[in-house]
Order: sequence, then C-alpha cells, then structure tokens
Amino acid sequence: MRTAYKVRVYPTPEQAVVLNRTFGCVRLVWNKALAWRVHRYRADGITTSYAQSDRYLTELKRDPEFGFLFEVSCVPLQQTLRHQYTAFVNFFAGRARYPRFKSRHGKQSATYTRSAFRWKDGRLFFAKMDAPVAFVWSWPGVDLATLNPTTVTVSRDPDGRWHASFAVETAGEPGQAPATGSAVGVDLGVKDFAVLSTGERIANPRHLERKAKNLARYQRRMARKQRGSNNRNKARAKVARAHTKVRDARADFLHKTSARLVREHDLIVIEDLAVKNMVRNRSLARVISDCGWGEFRRQLQYKTARQGRHLIVIDRWYPSSKTCSACGHLLAELSLNTRTWHCPSCGTRHDRDINAAKNILAAGQAVSACGADVRHSGSSRVRSAVKQETSLARVGIPLL
Repeated sequence: MRTAYKVRVYPTPEQAVVLNRTFGCVRLVWNKALAWRVHRYRADGITTSYAQSDRYLTELKRDPEFGFLFEVSCVPLQQTLRHQYTAFVNFFAGRARYPRFKSRHGKQSATYTRSAFRWKDGRLFFAKMDAPVAFVWSWPGVDLATLNPTTVTVSRDPDGRWHASFAVETAGEPGQAPATGSAVGVDLGVKDFAVLSTGERIANPRHLERKAKNLARYQRRMARKQRGSNNRNKARAKVARAHTKVRDARADFLHKTSARLVREHDLIVIEDLAVKNMVRNRSLARVISDCGWGEFRRQLQYKTARQGRHLIVIDRWYPSSKTCSACGHLLAELSLNTRTWHCPSCGTRHDRDINAAKNILAAGQAVSACGADVRHSGSSRVRSAVKQETSLARVGIPLL
C-alpha cells in the first residue's frame, strides 16, 4: 500500500536558492519538451516515447545556451519527463486534459528519487546541498527514524509556503475499523453541502463567497500596479495568500466531513456527479466549484479503502429525487424549485433532498447485493451496475 505524508518545509536562504533554481530548470525542461513533442506530432505525425524525450534532454544539455542545467540535480529533470509522459497517457485514456505549459507564477515543484536525496535518522538531505532541510512533522505516531521514503516532492506555493511530500510504501493490508452496522446515502447539493438519508443536513460553508470581497479588493490593487514591478509582486502574493486561506478552509471542512462519515458508517453511497458538465452553468459555476464535490469523493474513496469500509457510487442518471422512497412511484416531472412533494400513489410527503438520499442508499444496497464492483473509481463513462439491474417491484426499494 502506498501512502504519502505532506509537511511544511523551512529552507534556509541558500537552500531556497538551490530549490528555486531547480524549479526553474524543471519548468524549462517541461516546456521545451512539450513544445518539441507537439511540433513533432503536428509536423510529421510522430508520437514521442519517454526514451526519445530523455535523449532530447541530453541534446538540450549539450547546447551551450542551456549549460546551466548542469548546475542542478539531473533527477528532477528526468522525473518531469516521466510525469509528462504519464500526463499524455492519461490524456489519451480520457482521464485528464491535455498537458499545458508551466508558468513561473503558479505552483512550482520538483520530484527527487532515492538517488537524489538521502534520508538519515529522520533528516532529509537533497542533492547539491550540504545541510539537511528543516521541516515540521505532524504525525507523532509515525517514527521518523524508521520511515523509508521512495520519492520526495518539494513544492512552493504562489503565496511563498514550502511543502514536501514523502511517498512511502507500507506493508500489509488496509486496517479494519470497528463495525458500526450503519449505512448512509449522501445527496450532495449547493444549498446544503450534503443531506444524509438519516435526515441530517450538513450546511454548505461557502468559503469562497465569504472571502469574495477581500479577494476582489486585493485583485483590484494588483491590477493598478505596474507590470513587472516589485509592488505588483507583493500584491500578487497577497492575492495568493487570500486564495490559500479559502483553499485551506475548504480542505479542512472536506477532510472533517469525510472522516466523520467513514468513522460512523460501514457503507456510504453517493451519486456519480458530472461536475465538469455542471460547472458549465455560468450561474452556478463558482458555487459548484466552491463545494469541492470531486475532492470530497476522492477523499471518501481512499479513506473507505484505508478503514475497510465500503463506498458505492451509483449511476448519475438514476432518478433519486423523482422516486418515492416509500412505494417506488416515479414522477414524470419534478422541477428544480420544488423542494417538497406528495406521492400520488401512497400519499407520503417527501422532502426532496432527504427522499433523494434515501433512494441513493436503497440503490446502493441493491448494487451491493448483486455483487457488482462497488468501488469503481474510474471514468464515469463506464456503465454503473445500477443500469444493469433488472426492474424490481418491492415495497420500500425504488425501481432501478
């Protein structure tokens, strides 16, 4: 099992110079290799393998104009070519978008393998550095002396914070949390971040909306500064710090919410939401992006796998809101502004979101009973097991 630990790093001014130079070389190699790869394909229709891009890097170093590439470790430069090759593989497989050029104003990172760093008694030594890099460890239950990282990724955020991510191979099977005998269906939304089948509503904190005025003020100040000036760089740093506060608050909320659901329930059922398509709505794009549904699903996936829980993702086209959770009657239409409705078959009064959460749970339990792959985490183009179920007519279980 592979896991990672992300820590804050506090390099000395000399170490920061070396890391910044490495970031610049990594960015240069990525952009040069990407432009060369795209030109080859558009001009001659030739695809590029990793070995060919590695030879291109060797030729690039021989050019006197790029002799400064020898001043940094060669491992991060080779790793960025591997990452670029993986990015193209994911793009052609439909898992990611087309690789883009890197900017000096965005997040900077460099990946070191075991041949470019040394781990001794819980201290980290990078290539081209004599002294260890200081960092803060936040896991008292993990002994640093016994840690054996395979790769270390150093990054610098636009707001100036430094981080390091240690990738570690852990032996053994995932842990098994104590069984609770509880199952829950989760209906994600905008007004309420999540509505559970138990009737609980988790409020949407709307982090971006609360900080929108401050962000707009900082961005106006940056726009008034002259391009390329030190004052503009300072204003850009303030904008980045404001965005960092929003991002950290959102991540904290998602981690706490997902951890609580995994801790309290053995089975969690959610919908396969098409977030990429939903954000095309200009009226709701910012609100939907602020919710972080995709990140919430990713956290549920790895936390349920780590704790031995079960996560079921039902088909996005399942009519959870229009189906009566008591008798299974399906409405022909249900407008979005209708928050409560009465079932014409059994007369039950439903809250739209709670009813949807109950139907999501029932559909997930049906999928689990049929023995389908309940931990599917790939592309949503794959047909869900809900669509392959035959129609059932049982009281209390919605029609699938």
